[in-house]
Amino acid sequence: MTAKGRSKPAGRTSDSSAGHNQLGIEVKQLRKARKLTLKQLSAASGVSVSYISAIERGVGKPSVDAIQAVADALQVDVHWFFPTRRGAGPLERSYIVRADNRRRLNTLYNQSVEEIGYSDALLSSSIGGRFYMGISHYAPGSDRPEEPIHQHDGEQHGVVVQGELELTLGDEIITLRAGDSYSFRADIPHHARNRTERETILVWGVSPVVIPKEVETRD
Repeated sequence: MTAKGRSKPAGRTSDSSAGHNQLGIEVKQLRKARKLTLKQLSAASGVSVSYISAIERGVGKPSVDAIQAVADALQVDVHWFFPTRRGAGPLERSYIVRADNRRRLNTLYNQSVEEIGYSDALLSSSIGGRFYMGISHYAPGSDRPEEPIHQHDGEQHGVVVQGELELTLGDEIITLRAGDSYSFRADIPHHARNRTERETILVWGVSPVVIPKEVETRD
C-alpha cells in the first residue's frame, strides 16, 4: 500500500476522534453549566455514569441513542453539541464565531422569545469559561410576561448598541440608550424591557456560567 493510501484512514480516524472529543467537551460544559453531577445526569438520561464519563472524555464512539438521551436530559437540541465552525486553521475553527453561526440560547433556557421578551444568541465560542457573552434582541414593546425579576449569583455586564432599554435595578428604573453600559452584582433584583417602537440590541456578559434546570429522573 502506498503512503498516500495509508494516509486516508488515518485522516478519517483523526477527524472522528476530534469530533468525539468536541462532543465530550460540549456535553461536559453544558452539564456543569446546568450544575449537574454525572450521577444526576445519568439518572435523568438513563445512561450510565461510566458511559457519560466516556463520552465526556472522548473515548469510543457513543451511540446516537445515548447522545439523544443525554441531550434530552440536558434539555437541548442534539445539534447544540455540534456547533458549525468555519475557518482555515484549528484555532480559528475552535475560537471564532461567525455572525451567521451563533448558537441560540433560548433553546438552553427552554423559553421562547414570546415567553422571555427577547432572543438571545451566544457570542462566546463556548460556555466552558469563567464567563460568557451573548447578544439580545428586544423587539419593539417587548416585555417578559411572567416572572419579570431576575436574581442569581455572580455578575452582569452589558452595553446597549442600538435603541433604548429600560432597566429595573432594585427599586430604581433606569433608561439606557445606545452607548450606555452597566455592571452590577446579579443578586440585585433586575429586569430589562424595551418600551420603544424600535428594536433594541444589547451585548452582555455574565459570570459565572450557570444555566440551571430542574432535574427530573426517569422511572
